[in-house]
Amino acid sequence: MPDPKKNPLVTVVRYSEIGFILPAAVLLGYLIGTAIDHWLHSKWGVIAGVIFGVVAGFISMIRMALRSENEKD
Repeated sequence: MPDPKKNPLVTVVRYSEIGFILPAAVLLGYLIGTAIDHWLHSKWGVIAGVIFGVVAGFISMIRMALRSENEKD
């Protein structure tokens, strides 16, 4: 049975997943921030949600990159 780590399709999927994490995290932060703004009648929820989404997206992206780098060894 071929090694799934050496399959080029698995490699493509892993790296494309890294590219989708940041926009998904920002979108989720925006949506949560909009809900908080609507609930609390404020203006800062969207800004805080987007910032939180960017930070969470970068942390997740870095973790995935480090994990894939460690799997190469």
